[in-house]
Amino acid sequence: MLLSRRRLFQTAAAGLVPAAPPITRVELLPSPYPVAGHFKFFTGSERPAVLVKITCESGHAGWGQCVPTPTWSYETVESVVTTIERYLTPLLIGGNPFDLAGAHRAMNQAIRPSFSTGMPIAKAGVDLALHDLAGRLRNQNVAERWGRTPLPRITLSWTVNPQDLRETEQLVADGLKRGYRHFNVKLAPDARFDLEMCALVRKMAPQCFLWGDANGGYDLSTALWAAPRLANLGMNVFEQPLPANRLTGYKELRRQGALPIIMDEGVVSSGELVEFIRLGLLDGVAMKPARTGGLWDARRQVELLHDAGLMFLGSGLTDPDVSLAASLALYAAYHLQFPAALNGPQFLAGSYLRAPLAPVDGEIETPAGPGLGVEVDEEKVRRGKA
Repeated sequence: MLLSRRRLFQTAAAGLVPAAPPITRVELLPSPYPVAGHFKFFTGSERPAVLVKITCESGHAGWGQCVPTPTWSYETVESVVTTIERYLTPLLIGGNPFDLAGAHRAMNQAIRPSFSTGMPIAKAGVDLALHDLAGRLRNQNVAERWGRTPLPRITLSWTVNPQDLRETEQLVADGLKRGYRHFNVKLAPDARFDLEMCALVRKMAPQCFLWGDANGGYDLSTALWAAPRLANLGMNVFEQPLPANRLTGYKELRRQGALPIIMDEGVVSSGELVEFIRLGLLDGVAMKPARTGGLWDARRQVELLHDAGLMFLGSGLTDPDVSLAASLALYAAYHLQFPAALNGPQFLAGSYLRAPLAPVDGEIETPAGPGLGVEVDEEKVRRGKA
């Protein structure tokens, strides 16, 4: 069975994609980052991550990154490593690095979906490394390979997630001091607390794009009660108000019409996105290449949203370094219209890049080099300290 899967990857490229030196090695390098401030999904002093290096016969290498956060998703560093080592690497060796479609077919046969893509954060690390490698083989960045002209920079949103209401003003002031003009707030489970917090944010930043994200933390009755009140306070979008599997609840919130309803955790692949659009469950998606299996399907989802006239927002899993670069590449290539909630630079310290990605006045430049546009400091990675 394993041999047939490998052949699926190798032969899918025949006559369809350019020839390339075959993949010879896949390496996994744990790469934790120090946490620089309180964030609701981090329970310790480090943000776990795993760098993925894929090398082909010519010596060219591409880098990807898996960013598991078990308090947000079910994937862990341990599950990411074993999935790639035991199940995905055997399929990749000998494959054509240009054959992204074949690689995803093979990976999705090796690790099957349940409701959606199985182990998407692990697969994202492989996908990003393949995109990076393909670009380096042709000396093109991903936008050029897609035939698109990217934005030179992306406007960011500052995340506000106070543990106490009294912290809110200082958190907003910190963002304003760094030049941020837009804010996203972490909501749930206490809707009354959330209303007071959002009122303070709107007062301090009256012109901001204000984005509320409940991460599935409300029940339906609370979400229906909160939505019009948040709208009255000037909220612009309401992200993932309910758990991902409460589909009839999303239909009720759309019917209520108080705020645009944005899905995040509920959309992992373009398969369910097509169904959710047909069912009228959402007004848009907060895209995260890190949790959609990488850029291959994330790009398809953005195109589906454009075709349906729905909102495409950009966010992340507090992405560092390579994963952050991939998100910037996608959002810039598809001309993101809203501030991106990419808060890795806000909550993480350290970097494994030769030239770390750093916001200036609430904006961050789109990496312009080949592949994903950034250069990994491999010596630093192997030392294991950002």
